Amino acid sequence: MRFEVSQAEIKKANVPHELFLTNLIGNHILMAVGLGGLAGSFPWVMAIVPGISFSILFFTLWRARRSFGRDPWYVMCHWQLCARRSRIFLLMLSLLLLAGLAGWASYTYGGMMKEAVWALVAGTGILPVMVTILVLVMVESDALYHASQAKLPSWVVERFPNPDARILHEEESGAHGL
Repeated sequence: MRFEVSQAEIKKANVPHELFLTNLIGNHILMAVGLGGLAGSFPWVMAIVPGISFSILFFTLWRARRSFGRDPWYVMCHWQLCARRSRIFLLMLSLLLLAGLAGWASYTYGGMMKEAVWALVAGTGILPVMVTILVLVMVESDALYHASQAKLPSWVVERFPNPDARILHEEESGAHGL
């Protein structure tokens, strides 16, 4: 649904999506690749990526909770949309962390070979997180576009109703039935 909102509200509604995409693309893709070269000599340097990610994700959740009393309805809805996806990504990162701990424990205490541990961690942790990142980049890019078009998904409108919100009809929004 498309709503009548100001340009200032549209700009503010873009912020959570831009932040989330920065985390996904800038941190998890670009920084991970950049730090990957150092990981051979300094394996703990890769801990920077999840550290930054958890910080951004927890900030997003905190800011989304704060948006209820602070932001206009349209902006608050976009923070909530982004918070929902942040929770999904936090779950996936937590599963990666558990896979890493299971791999470490299997190698250290279970006598598992190093190659088997890498296969365990990559298959149960890294690969699902990479797929989740890919999907979330596509979904968040679409959400950023919709935020700039003053649109919200219907489930968000149902979950956070606003009787004062003015829905624009297709004729008013300039869309033609093409």
